[in-house]
Amino acid sequence: MKHRHSGATLRMAGVLVLCAAASAAVYADDAAFTSTDGIGPLNGQQIFERICAGCHMSAAQGAVGAGFYPKLAGDAKLASWEYAALTVLNGRNGMPAFGLPADQAQQTRAVQLTDAQVADVINYVRSHFSNKYKPNITPKQVTSLPHPSNNTEPF
Repeated sequence: MKHRHSGATLRMAGVLVLCAAASAAVYADDAAFTSTDGIGPLNGQQIFERICAGCHMSAAQGAVGAGFYPKLAGDAKLASWEYAALTVLNGRNGMPAFGLPADQAQQTRAVQLTDAQVADVINYVRSHFSNKYKPNITPKQVTSLPHPSNNTEPF
């Protein structure tokens, strides 16, 4: 038996799609989602929720759509804190670098995280979302890693 959709049903579906697209466009221009202001006092969970969840999703399950956003939940690669820190600092596979020097961050309107914030967000992700790694990364450890500069390319 064939299923037939009435013209009204198809029009309603089209309206819903347009509403969803308009809603997404509003959020894309909302300063709460694009502004780098107020990043300073946020802890690792808040940084994840404000910055990382936009691509990796709120439960860190990742997504596929306009791009590929790997899941962080139960991710064995997070056993290496260095891997996680270098990814946040320098970016990877289209992910932006969050350890840019201040002048580059201002030019690109990129979010610039301090080494302490990088440590906080890595500690949060490594100890949540079915990840059982100890949250013991220090800002000093992050500082010891290569950071992006005006002369280096992201991973």
